[in-house]
Amino acid sequence: MAHDHNAAGHSHGSGNQKAVGIAAVLTGSFMIAEIVGGVVSGSLALIADAGHMLTDFVALSLAWFAFHLAKRPASWKATYGFDRFSVLAALVNGLSLFLIAAWICFEAYKRINEPVEVLGGTMLLVAVGGLIINILAFWILTRGEKDNLNIKAALLHVAGDLLGSVGAIIASIVIIYTGWTPIDPILSVFVAIIILRSAWHVVRESGHILLEGAPKGFDRRQLIDTLETEISEVIKVSHVHAWSITQERPVATLEVDVNEGADIEQVKIAVKTLLKERFGIAHSTVEVNLRSQK
Repeated sequence: MAHDHNAAGHSHGSGNQKAVGIAAVLTGSFMIAEIVGGVVSGSLALIADAGHMLTDFVALSLAWFAFHLAKRPASWKATYGFDRFSVLAALVNGLSLFLIAAWICFEAYKRINEPVEVLGGTMLLVAVGGLIINILAFWILTRGEKDNLNIKAALLHVAGDLLGSVGAIIASIVIIYTGWTPIDPILSVFVAIIILRSAWHVVRESGHILLEGAPKGFDRRQLIDTLETEISEVIKVSHVHAWSITQERPVATLEVDVNEGADIEQVKIAVKTLLKERFGIAHSTVEVNLRSQK
């Protein structure tokens, strides 16, 4: 059973790895064009988006490596394998989004106080190209497992880029028709705020997993009540611990007290089945203790 689960995980991981790899190549390739376009046009929105694309390229490459590393089998040193590296990658990617947003806001503040000339036409041309690339990368990533935290972090990076491209297009159009250059840093800050909101969710989820928090939707009190109520042989449930290796791999351990004469193996099967079917935990360790009726 455990072997099949890992095999399925590796199959999904291959698809995720391919999607992230293609997105990384697309992002890294167009990043150079945005840097050149941002410098030539004088647009902060483009330069900010290029900086975001640079960190996206690094983030997507890290995500790709995380999926690659997760394929390695468990060893005597890493008994759970290397799946959790993808959660660590997601945390790093999420934190990097905070740094990107802070940098964009700082540059925007400087630009508002010291306006510079912006070439709206060049800015518009590069921004449209960036939008096309980002839409393509976003679409490719949605072919992967959107519930995977590493894919979610990668999607947020690309979505931030996509919003940056939209902001740059709007800013360039305003500049072309009105000449009002402050729109460039103002829209950059707006994109940064959206990025921060998304980054917080990824950091919170990945941090929760790394701190061995309970799987999403799991309530220890509900589990204890369900086991003691629905399995007649069970007298008491204690020492319940549940955590996640990754979002897709919740794990639990617990102790169950039963009366003497109860079939220990049947109780174990009943508890494990309930955990899997009602709480979504396929990997569990159940210790059964016989309680004397004296």
